[in-house]
Amino acid sequence: MKKLEARVVFFVLFFLPGLFASGSHGSKQSHHRTAFFIFGDSLLDAGNNNYINTTTLDQANFWPYGETYFNFPTGRFSDGRLISDFIAEYANLPLIAPFLQPGNRDYYNGVNFASAGAGALVQTFQGSVISLRTQAKYFEKVERRLRKELGRREGKQVMSRAVYLFSIGNNDYLSPFLTSPDFLNSFSPSHYVSMVIGNFTSVVEDIYRRGGRKFGVINCLPLGCLPGTRLLMLNSNAAANASECFHQLSRLAILHNRALSLALSQLSQQLRGFQYSLYDFHTDLTHRIHHPSKFGLKEGKTACCGSGPYRGEASCGGRRGKKQFELCEEPNRHLFWDSYHLTEFAYKQSAAQLWGDHTFKSNTAMPYTLRDLFQRF
Repeated sequence: MKKLEARVVFFVLFFLPGLFASGSHGSKQSHHRTAFFIFGDSLLDAGNNNYINTTTLDQANFWPYGETYFNFPTGRFSDGRLISDFIAEYANLPLIAPFLQPGNRDYYNGVNFASAGAGALVQTFQGSVISLRTQAKYFEKVERRLRKELGRREGKQVMSRAVYLFSIGNNDYLSPFLTSPDFLNSFSPSHYVSMVIGNFTSVVEDIYRRGGRKFGVINCLPLGCLPGTRLLMLNSNAAANASECFHQLSRLAILHNRALSLALSQLSQQLRGFQYSLYDFHTDLTHRIHHPSKFGLKEGKTACCGSGPYRGEASCGGRRGKKQFELCEEPNRHLFWDSYHLTEFAYKQSAAQLWGDHTFKSNTAMPYTLRDLFQRF
């Protein structure tokens, strides 16, 4: 462990086009590939929040983010790549560029619309993030452009062959506890969950009407057992055991995941040709938290980067109000990178399970794996 002073790394992403843009793969000749469209929150945001007016709480474009793989910060909330980056690699696609990245107009391989802090509800961190509804509007622009460039028939084929990956909901439950704890008192848990699920399914149905047929969905994390929420539990309850999870948050995540599974099953029955892969990230992450050594990890509860108990204070990088923070020496031995996000090593394992890699005996992506969806035409 090293005590570090934050230092600012100045960089301009569009000076490094080969790392993020689609490159030679993004030509019109490659439109026969299965495109990959990505929506959601910080689990999938490849850097869209670099280009919006927000706070450093919702940005990761400073050191030590990105230190492991890219060797500089990209805007990803990890030390390296995310689940979506590894899925693109599995699918023989380049890294999918953020929609807002300057100069990104090459959409044949797909686009990343995800925004750290985003939720299904518009009011989730409103004004600081790109809501799911706004992400869907950006997708509509891309869809119209592809149809114009390729023609109506071929544009429709691109939409129907494409895979659409979502990670959404986590912030809808985290944000009230972080910003206005009394907000949830206005709703019963089931009512609030139904609002979140309803907004999500509305976006999925919109994409379906525009030709989308294959959807990958990552369910909610064990929200009460993240380093940041364990610390939140300690701060809000002096009598809490130091190892306790924030059970109220955990229960909301479980309710959400049950409702999400049911909603996707219903959509598959109601919408002709609708196919989906639901990845049980909640179960996989819970196993890693409690049994890290089984997954090649040394530490399953304490983050690599941060401060305070569990390094749960969101101080990683020293740009969020607190300049001093701690940084572990071996990120790939930790499950968590910072107070709410995973290391590249952990994301790589999760991507393998979502894809259906035979490295893992358990299959937590159902009823299809993402590989199934990419290979189904």
